[in-house]
Amino acid sequence: MTKVAFYTFGCRLNQAETAIMQQGFASQRYRVVDYRDKPDVVVVNTCTVTENGDADTRRLVNRLRRINPEVKIALVGCQAQVQKEQLLSLPNVHWVVGNARKMEIEHILSRENETPQLITPTIGRESFTIPFTGFDERHKRANLKIQDGCDFFCSFCEIPYARGRARSREFEDILKEARELSAAGHHELVLTGINIGTYGYKDVTLVDVISALEKLPDLWRIRISSIEPTTIAGEIVERMAQKSKLCRYLHIPLQSGSDAVLRAMNRNYTAAEFDEFIRTAARSVPEICLGTDVIVGFPGETEADFEETYRLLLDLPLAYFHVFSYSAREHARTARMPEREPIPREIISERSKRLRELSLRKRQVYYRKFLGKTERVLFEQQKDGSWNGLTDTYIRVKVASDADLSNRLLPVALEGIDGQAMLGRLAD
Repeated sequence: MTKVAFYTFGCRLNQAETAIMQQGFASQRYRVVDYRDKPDVVVVNTCTVTENGDADTRRLVNRLRRINPEVKIALVGCQAQVQKEQLLSLPNVHWVVGNARKMEIEHILSRENETPQLITPTIGRESFTIPFTGFDERHKRANLKIQDGCDFFCSFCEIPYARGRARSREFEDILKEARELSAAGHHELVLTGINIGTYGYKDVTLVDVISALEKLPDLWRIRISSIEPTTIAGEIVERMAQKSKLCRYLHIPLQSGSDAVLRAMNRNYTAAEFDEFIRTAARSVPEICLGTDVIVGFPGETEADFEETYRLLLDLPLAYFHVFSYSAREHARTARMPEREPIPREIISERSKRLRELSLRKRQVYYRKFLGKTERVLFEQQKDGSWNGLTDTYIRVKVASDADLSNRLLPVALEGIDGQAMLGRLAD
């Protein structure tokens, strides 16, 4: 049997797709192993959002060669789509497969061919189905892909070039996988895609998808992954306020609090509009967890621009934010904006540090609201003597217990804060 391993870089969508690809290798021909177990073949699902992702791929290739000098490597996905020639030149890389064909990776690998293969056709705009259910033995929560691609073309981003234009998964195909995942014990599903708020298959919207999933008896929670601020239907916030299966959680990318920078980014909203939505959601849904992304060091970002961002993040009822340093991308529109001056690395580093420190303080403030309260926790795993899991508001909770809490949804009295998590005890 051929030993095959998988490695995933990047977002939840990549994680979902790796789980699906892995199901295609469930045959007598292959045995799926850990990448450290000297596999014959490693399939690497790549990411190209930042230059760090590019470097990570090269480092992993070198590491895999040290583990097994004879290993054959398949680089698939986003980086494979936009940097195909560079990747094919890396040692031991035998296949470079773009997003349009990566779900066929088992078939591609099974063909006998000693010549390195470059398979990166143009990505179409048609709605799609997925051939396998993405069962994930390592996680209790499962990612459910409903959408792919993006039409927004933010100036800093090359995802439309790597993933193609926006397209949606066929509605019945989503329900089929959701039924199988929930019946297999994945009681929380995380809806994933590149721009999931734009989901639309025939006359079915994202709200319709959520409504249909709520009817599945084995499904306890539905969580929306990152969603663009201009695409959030008011009905979604209303649904969260009604204590439905929809988690009280929204991760909404801001990217900058400066209107001048937002215009240059082609974000199509103002800081005031973002502010209004966040405050409305916080008023409408008690204790909702609101998170965001912010990019530091976009070309031309002035000190005043950054201070506008800092003040906005300080004032808003956000629980946390992810801070990213601007990363130049070959295919992004910023590559054709020479008039915007790059920001020195030391300035980006200092600004990023300030925002990360602010995010930590905001998280502590958010956690303190829950001290003394009882919340339901979906437990995932036991680690370092404690069981841990998540509330619907995305709080990581640790509980000491001799019982097996795996995959159980239980009430927990929250009694303390431990860094990025809260401490609790099983409620009576």
